[in-house]
Amino acid sequence: MNGLKTLSLASCLLLFTQCDTLSQLPTGSSPSGSATSSSSSPTSVSSSEAASGIKQALSQGLDRSIKSLSVTDGFLGNVAVKILMPPEAQKIENALRTVGLGSLCDNLIKSLNRAAEGAVEEAAPVFVSALSKLTIRDATNILLSGQQDAATQFFKRTTTDELAKRFSPIVEGALGKHNVAQYWAAAVSQYNQLPLVNEKIETDLTKYVTGKAIDGLFHQVAQEESKIRDNLGGTRTTPLLQKVFGYADKQKN
Repeated sequence: MNGLKTLSLASCLLLFTQCDTLSQLPTGSSPSGSATSSSSSPTSVSSSEAASGIKQALSQGLDRSIKSLSVTDGFLGNVAVKILMPPEAQKIENALRTVGLGSLCDNLIKSLNRAAEGAVEEAAPVFVSALSKLTIRDATNILLSGQQDAATQFFKRTTTDELAKRFSPIVEGALGKHNVAQYWAAAVSQYNQLPLVNEKIETDLTKYVTGKAIDGLFHQVAQEESKIRDNLGGTRTTPLLQKVFGYADKQKN
C-alpha cells in the first residue's frame, strides 16, 4: 500500500512539470572574483524550471519522509518525532514508573506510536493534490525566500486540515487495534489507586496522536528540504535539481 501511494506521488508529479509558461527569473549576479563561480553555475532559470525543480525536490523529500515514518519504529525509534504521553498525563506516567509500573507506560507509548506509523502513508495523496496546485509564484517564493523550511511551511498551510481528516479515522482504528484504550484505562486506574490527590484526566487520544503524527511528518519533511537546499549527501540527484538549487545558492551571495 505504501509503495503504491508513494509511486503515485511521483507519477502524478510528471503530469505537472511541463504545464508552466516559460519566462526568465531575474539574472543572479556572481560575486566579483569569486573562486566558486564556474560555467556550470546557472545565472538564471526559467520560471517553469523553478516550478518543476521545486516539485521534483518536494516529491523526493515527501516520498522519503513518508517511507521513513510509516515503517515499524518510524516514530517510536526516532527521538525527534517519538510520541510521548500527553502532557496532562505525564504525572500519571511519573507516578506509575515510581511504583514499578513502567511497562504499562511503555506499552501505551508504543501503541501511540504504532498508530501514527499506520496513518502517515495516507499523506501521499494529500501531498499530490497540494503539488498539483503549486503555482509559479508559489515555487519562486519557495525557492528564493531564504527560509530553509519554506516548502514545508507551504505544505503546512495547504495540507494540515486535510491530513487531520485522513489521519484521524486511521489513528482511531489503530488505537483500537493496539489496545490503547485498554492500556490507557489500566494506567488511569492504577494511578487512581495511588495515595495521591487525583485530578480528572480527560485526553482525546485520537486527536492527540493525529496532531503528533502530523507534527512528526512535517518535522521530517523539513529535514529533507534542508538536505536538498544544502545538498547534503548529494541529495540534488538530477540535473534539474542541481540547476535550480544552484541558482538559488547564488542568490544568497
